[in-house]
Amino acid sequence: MPTTDRLGFVSAVGKDQPVAPTTSTAADVAIARYRALEQPGGRDLQALAELAALVCDVPNAAINLITRDHQHQIAAAGIDPSVCSRDDSMCAVVLDSIEPVVCSDASEDPRFATNPFVSGEIDKVRFYASAPLITPEGTIIGRLCVFDTEPHELTPDKAILLNGLAARVLDVLELRLRTQQLEESLQELTRTQEELTRSNELLSLFAGQVSHDLRSPLTAVLANAELLATEPAVTQDPAVAELVHATTKAGHRMAAMIDTILGYAKVGASLERTRVRLDAVLDHVLDDLSPLLKDRSAQVERAALPEVAGDVDQLYAVLLNLLTNAVKFTPGDRTPVITVDAARTGNNWRVSVTDNGRGIPADQRESVFELHSRVDRSVEGSGIGLATARRAVEAHGGRIGVEDATDGGTTVWFTLPA
Repeated sequence: MPTTDRLGFVSAVGKDQPVAPTTSTAADVAIARYRALEQPGGRDLQALAELAALVCDVPNAAINLITRDHQHQIAAAGIDPSVCSRDDSMCAVVLDSIEPVVCSDASEDPRFATNPFVSGEIDKVRFYASAPLITPEGTIIGRLCVFDTEPHELTPDKAILLNGLAARVLDVLELRLRTQQLEESLQELTRTQEELTRSNELLSLFAGQVSHDLRSPLTAVLANAELLATEPAVTQDPAVAELVHATTKAGHRMAAMIDTILGYAKVGASLERTRVRLDAVLDHVLDDLSPLLKDRSAQVERAALPEVAGDVDQLYAVLLNLLTNAVKFTPGDRTPVITVDAARTGNNWRVSVTDNGRGIPADQRESVFELHSRVDRSVEGSGIGLATARRAVEAHGGRIGVEDATDGGTTVWFTLPA
């Protein structure tokens, strides 16, 4: 909070943030951070300089930043902004003062009498007043000054206003800094998103090529194995027939694995966004899972699901993986009971799939979304399902997570923009 000194002048720095003695290094670093010398002063700083001159009833005002060697006027009223030596600067003389400085006649003030701006070497300034420009960290980087070639008086109330305008100068510099930082962050985020998009596209292309390279010989192996299985020498020898059968099964498992990996690579690579009714997607998922659901006598309880903007095929993959896991990882000694519901949370929809299975240990709830992660190896699987779901959800701008269900079991949830 601002504090008031014994003269009634407002200080820009709070009691818990003392002003450090000004060093050229600290001031130069702070000025460089604001990049104030790299860009024009702008209309906002120009307006503050003009307002300072108007409030103090003088023709001239300047916003001066003081570096190690120079004084830089980044905005001015009544004069053109310029640069001078720090040794010639009147503001540099009183730079460390945290209070407004008011001098009715500088020619009679020992601090300024021989200054070239007062002596006539550069100018013949008589009235001079200034207030410090103090950063939030407590570094004085310059002063807001008003001046005239005629002597003047300045009331304490106007000195307080001058100090307040100096604080507004820092507000403008801080706002510019935060705006620049935000723009840089957005640019970096855009670059990251573009790199991620390119990475996903390359991953998809790579997986497609690898899939093609693997499928060709695998198709030949499966064709030959199936043909071999019909040969009399095989059918009449149980041991050989078993070997051929095992070869065929292994080939089909490899084909399924190739399809799974290719599916993982393609998810998130590109989205074909449309309006998607998640209720209709869930209908398709339940139709496709009907053999598994009937085999386990699973019960699915569902609430109304929202309509969202997204890629229907990828959102299908998310729900398919979550419901498949909910059934598969429910112990065989109990009937799977699965609940699918949704709730609006701010600007997002939160969709949940809850089961009555064993649950997932807290220390494994993040790793389950990693590629090839398998919590329960007694259940067949590739460990790619939840990794695929996460890629799809994050590609839609959402998040996915795991938590304990209220009555035991596991809730896997994901969010999508509303």
